[in-house]
Amino acid sequence: MEFKSKILSKRIQDLIYGQGKTLATAESCTGGRIAEAIIATPGASDFFKGGIISYTNEVKENLLGVSHEVIEEQTAVCEEVAKQMVLGVIKALNVDFAISSTGIAGPAGGTKEIPVGTIWIAYGSKDDIRTFQLTEDFGRDINLAVATNQALQLMLEFLKEQDLNL
Repeated sequence: MEFKSKILSKRIQDLIYGQGKTLATAESCTGGRIAEAIIATPGASDFFKGGIISYTNEVKENLLGVSHEVIEEQTAVCEEVAKQMVLGVIKALNVDFAISSTGIAGPAGGTKEIPVGTIWIAYGSKDDIRTFQLTEDFGRDINLAVATNQALQLMLEFLKEQDLNL
């Protein structure tokens, strides 16, 4: 795991630890890497409830409640699916905050419309979900590392905006 991921995870923990708030992940292309980064910091069990790796559309639909119609119309690699994954894991694991990722890490699987390196990240709370799109292809390993770090950075910035009684 990258040093940067550990630093970002520690900063998230510093904001949320002991606040009675909880976090979860719903990951497709990152396959648990975001959750792994979060639990790398001792004490994560105080706020991190878990994650759902929804690598297939079936899991996205059945466990996270992602709309079959949205997947059919827009594919699983779209902003709306990323948002629905956040809502789904918030509901499934009963947490305050969540991060999701869905995309094409490569080296294959891309299309002209959705090339390799396209990754949607969603993060936030049930009332405020934000998204970010990555579009550069640096190769599978770097794509996944970039997505993980970007997701953690975005969540950190989001948490800094929240009133967590600090």
